Amino acid sequence: MNKAVFFDRDGVINRDYGYVGSLERFEFLPGVPEALAAIKAKGYLTILVTNQSGIARGLYTTDDFDTLTEFMQGQLQAKQAQFDGVYFCPHHPEANVAAFRCECACRKPKPGMILWAQKEFSLDLEHSIMVGDHASDIEAAKNAGLTKLILVGEHLESDGPLVPEAKCYPDLQSFVQAWQEGAVSFN
Repeated sequence: MNKAVFFDRDGVINRDYGYVGSLERFEFLPGVPEALAAIKAKGYLTILVTNQSGIARGLYTTDDFDTLTEFMQGQLQAKQAQFDGVYFCPHHPEANVAAFRCECACRKPKPGMILWAQKEFSLDLEHSIMVGDHASDIEAAKNAGLTKLILVGEHLESDGPLVPEAKCYPDLQSFVQAWQEGAVSFN
């Protein structure tokens, strides 16, 4: 079985300007391509699992999301850091776009995207890791059975106390540096 590191997108991979659905609003956070490449070099698959309620709210479309994802993957591929899988939830229970208004199994904190990836990539979730910037990311991972939980980003003060089992780092780059230096271990 394979092991993976799961990532939320906005706030972990790119700056979270709120509803990032266009190329003009997409900006990698410092050190992200290098951090992803380092994780892949450790033998982990990299899987993106992202709520995209901006689609449900009518702020951008699934085509916009696909265009942005293609751009992001192209930029990462240049550094051998592209995601092995990308999963997104376009749903919201109070969506403006009727087609996306529902209670689904994929919107974090529900584990649907992680479980879908597990099946598609034959993943060993016991040895996989979740990196998110909100408690809902960590809760989704816990709901899928993951125990290696990393919280990064701007919401450490507000969300950290909600998920005390998560190890906290200022950003993805800091987490990967600590991992490479042996300050954190996942054996």
